[in-house]
Amino acid sequence: MLLSTFDIALRGATVALLLVLAASLFHGFGTVLAGRLAAAFAVGSAAHAVISSIGVTSKVPPALAPVIALSTGNAVVFWLFTRALFEETFKLRWWHALTWAAIAAFSFVNCIWLAPASGVRLSIIAVNLLALGFIVLAVVQTIASWPADLVEGRRRIRVFIVSVAALYGGLNAVLQISLSGSGAAEIANTLNSALLAAVVAAIAIALMRFDGADLFPAAAVVRTDPIEAAAAVEASAADQKLIDALMRLMADERNYRHDNITIGTLAAKLAIPEYRLRRLINQRLGYRNFNVFLNEHRIAEAKAALADPSQAEVPVITIAMDAGFQSLGPFNRAFKAITGVTPTEYRRLKATAA
Repeated sequence: MLLSTFDIALRGATVALLLVLAASLFHGFGTVLAGRLAAAFAVGSAAHAVISSIGVTSKVPPALAPVIALSTGNAVVFWLFTRALFEETFKLRWWHALTWAAIAAFSFVNCIWLAPASGVRLSIIAVNLLALGFIVLAVVQTIASWPADLVEGRRRIRVFIVSVAALYGGLNAVLQISLSGSGAAEIANTLNSALLAAVVAAIAIALMRFDGADLFPAAAVVRTDPIEAAAAVEASAADQKLIDALMRLMADERNYRHDNITIGTLAAKLAIPEYRLRRLINQRLGYRNFNVFLNEHRIAEAKAALADPSQAEVPVITIAMDAGFQSLGPFNRAFKAITGVTPTEYRRLKATAA
């Protein structure tokens, strides 16, 4: 009885904190995609706090099915949130919404029809494996994109937020699968609620300690042309000297063409620590992601080649690879993100204008 009361109290406090957090995020950063997804993730987490039960094998009341569906779909929201937070060029597509709707619909159908027909345990395993898959995908993508992050505050908090949320989500899914139908449900539920409350409180405290602009920039930073950026930067003499050296590596030596170029490679060439180069590119040149910094130089070269009449017969893939891209797909996406048209359309427009 005592454990059940404590469990309810923890759930109530967690739901209240999550809803306040969601309202705060939406009010402060609702104009930014990552902010809206963060608020949606908080709401979905509140739904999870309401219905999360480990070891339960009884049928789900129909009234709770929509809440369970919202909780299950939150794994997709988590994946989208991490992408929007850490990928500068990420945009929501129609199939993202379709993916969320499909997972939520499957969970709803699972509660109403599949679980009674095929058994609650099997249904719990299926739903939690789906959720676990999206959590793993989010963590893998977050780790893969970490080296290119130039924002110090975001680099620190990304590991904390994603690791803690993923740890809880992964642990919860594993417990749901392994303890379904066991006799340790009451203790497991209380421990699960306590862990969730601790995670939410830690995330709320962390968000208050960090500058929200690092995570949810209100607007894109206005930059000059990458080749001329150093001339427009007001920096100290030492920083200006490093900026000039960096721009020479880019404009004259075209280091952006090199295979597997990293911020560590450039830092070594400039004989400075990686953190200083990250800070320089972020704070002085206005870039939040190293790959975006490289791609703007690559696209500048590709644009010149595509507009050159003497290279009219050179295949687009050749121009892309000469500029430092490893394949045509990423080149096309990066080119259109910067110019608004495909490389082929850009070449045709320049040929028509000439």
